Amino acid sequence: MNEINMVPFIDVMLVLLIIFMVTAPLITTGIVEVPTVGRSSQRPPSVIEVIVGADEKLRLRLDGGSPEAVTLPRLAARVQALQAGQAEVPVIISGDRRVRYEAVMKVMSTLQQARIARVGLMVKQGE
Repeated sequence: MNEINMVPFIDVMLVLLIIFMVTAPLITTGIVEVPTVGRSSQRPPSVIEVIVGADEKLRLRLDGGSPEAVTLPRLAARVQALQAGQAEVPVIISGDRRVRYEAVMKVMSTLQQARIARVGLMVKQGE
């Protein structure tokens, strides 16, 4: 017999179609909660900003003052000194557009290893 019998193939495909049609509504879709950028009702009284430049050099700025240069190994100690025992003072990391993601994550990791509680990333609005 030289011909291919298509009837069993069609039967299997119809059974699979029915199985998929019955099980598709039962599959629950996962909900992913993406963090949003909200507007704060008021600005904190004191903010420490860690600026990561395009050349990956770090600078610290307290309350919008003049920035001072700091190295990565000294960053955690300097931030703790600027917080002066007040753990509620937030630390914001702002990176240049051209800086590598790895450099920003090193800064964040260093601050988290030093148990600095309130660490966030600065977001530019409107772009």
